[in-house]
Amino acid sequence: MSAAITDETLIQQALAGRQAAFATLLNRYERYAFTLAFRLVKNREDAHEVAQDAFLRAFRYLPDFRGEAKFSTWLYKIVYSTSLNFLRKQNPDIQSLDDETRPIKIKDEGSVDASHAMEQLDRNAALQQAIGQLSSDDAAIITLFYLYEHTLEEICQITNLTMSNAKTKLCRARQRLKTIVENKYASELV
Repeated sequence: MSAAITDETLIQQALAGRQAAFATLLNRYERYAFTLAFRLVKNREDAHEVAQDAFLRAFRYLPDFRGEAKFSTWLYKIVYSTSLNFLRKQNPDIQSLDDETRPIKIKDEGSVDASHAMEQLDRNAALQQAIGQLSSDDAAIITLFYLYEHTLEEICQITNLTMSNAKTKLCRARQRLKTIVENKYASELV
């Protein structure tokens, strides 16, 4: 069962020449890599391209992975830098709000009735749209912290920010998201 195999084991197998091991790593993290890329480049097709480029870079530089951070942190750093490189080369004016990533939970009240489930979906959609209206940097830091549940230390490793800068950016991103939600989505998220 591949779900029980650790990242470290898969990395060792991939370094030993087992391409299936790297494919398992790719399958394990492709959705997260796409979501982070999408938050930055704000276009579905471009995000797929960026995520694929990031995985190619990860495969190429896998022998350089020293295990000082989690594999996911190392990979997200590659996705983040690949996204920034892409943005430097492109015009980032195109913005898509139809994100099919894992929904963000707002509140779990333990109810399983259909009307509650529909309300939750509406809230998630409104929150995803609100995040989509943030700048690329704000959306990325919100996604890394809340959706992927990375620590501030891991976010610093991924984004090359100092701890104080990461805290400041996260605080400001929260404030901007709160403003967007209060101004445009208050009725959906109440």
